[in-house]
Amino acid sequence: MREVGIETQARRLAELIRAGTGRRWVGIYGVNEGEVRILGWSGPAAPAYPTFPITDGLTGAAVLACASVLSNDVANDPRYLTNQESTGSELIVPVLDGDVVVGTLDIEDERTGAFTADDQAQFEDLADALRALYR
Repeated sequence: MREVGIETQARRLAELIRAGTGRRWVGIYGVNEGEVRILGWSGPAAPAYPTFPITDGLTGAAVLACASVLSNDVANDPRYLTNQESTGSELIVPVLDGDVVVGTLDIEDERTGAFTADDQAQFEDLADALRALYR
């Protein structure tokens, strides 16, 4: 049996999450050694920044806090690192292995005000399930 690489798995999972939740863009990233790197994505276009410093954007805030970061109006959030030009809202959920952030789940919607507390809880559950991808 042929082993499937992490990028293929991440792409398939991003596609499943996007299809199952109806969001416009979903990305799964790896976090290590001061860098964030795309592993797989699903949506209208590739990420504008396939790699970037761990301190940048909403992702940097989520990694630093070891907690989800939600911006329901990215145009007015100075932390937002543009991924897709038409994004209105973004939710970054860290994937934790113990107390270490090993990755992130990035969900984007074209609408402002797109994410509720229930949405955040759903994506946090999904990020928890993604932990096995990084092992």
